[in-house]
Amino acid sequence: MKLFDLSGKVAIVTGSTRGIGLAIARALQDHGAQVTFSSENAEDCARVGRERDMLAIPADVADDTQLAALVDGAVRHHGGLDILVCNAGLTGRPGPFASIDMDDYDHVMAINLRSQVRLCNLALPHIAARGGGTAILLSSLSGRRGNGAINAYALAKAGVAQLARNLAVEWGPRNVRVNAISPGFIRTALSAPLIADAAFMQRRMAMTPLRRPGEVDEVAGAALFLAAPAGAFVTGQNLVVDGGTLISDGS
Repeated sequence: MKLFDLSGKVAIVTGSTRGIGLAIARALQDHGAQVTFSSENAEDCARVGRERDMLAIPADVADDTQLAALVDGAVRHHGGLDILVCNAGLTGRPGPFASIDMDDYDHVMAINLRSQVRLCNLALPHIAARGGGTAILLSSLSGRRGNGAINAYALAKAGVAQLARNLAVEWGPRNVRVNAISPGFIRTALSAPLIADAAFMQRRMAMTPLRRPGEVDEVAGAALFLAAPAGAFVTGQNLVVDGGTLISDGS
C-alpha cells in the first residue's frame, strides 16, 4: 500500500486560495488528487486555478445555491468526488459574549458551522457513491479551550468537531470517514500582526512546548494523513495541530 498516494482521487477544498486552505489543496494535488479550489473571490480563484492548472469554482459558503453549484461543478468536471475539505471560515468580532453583536454572531455561525453542515449534506452522498472517501472539517484549538474574547468563533468551531463525530457515525457504514483538524497558532497573513508583537509572542509561545508558531504545511500534512490510505481507519477524531499548547501548563 502506498500510504500517501491520492492518484485518481477527486477533492474539493473550500477557502483554498490562501493560508491553510491553499496549503492543504496543494498537498492533496502534489500527492495525486484532482483538486477543485474554491473561495468567495472569483479573481483569487481564477489566479490559483491558473497557477495550479486545476479547476477553481468561486463560492460564498453562506449561500446554499453556490455551495450546490460548487459540488455539482466538481462532480460534473471530474466524474465524482472522494475528498471534501471544509476550510472556509472567519473569526468575527472579538469580545465577551455579554457584549456580542448578534448579527455578527449569526454571520460567524453561518460561515463556520452551518456551511459545513450544508456542504457535507451535498457532498457526502457523492463520496459514498464512489465506494467511500473522507471529509475533513477545519475546527480550531479555540473550540477546545475557554477564552474571554473569542466568542462565536470558538463556539462554532466546537460545533464543527461535534459535527465530525456525528457524521462519522452516520456515514461510517458507507465507508465515509469524517474527521476534524484543530490548528493552534499558525503563521499566516492573518496572524502576522500578532507574530510581529514581541510581548504577545513571548506570552503565547511560553504556553506552547515547541516554542514556535505552526506552519501551514504542518496543518496540510495532517489533512493529507486523514485523506490518504494512511488514515483509512481513523474517523470521528479531532486532530489537534498546536505544538502542544492544549496539553501544556505553561511551564
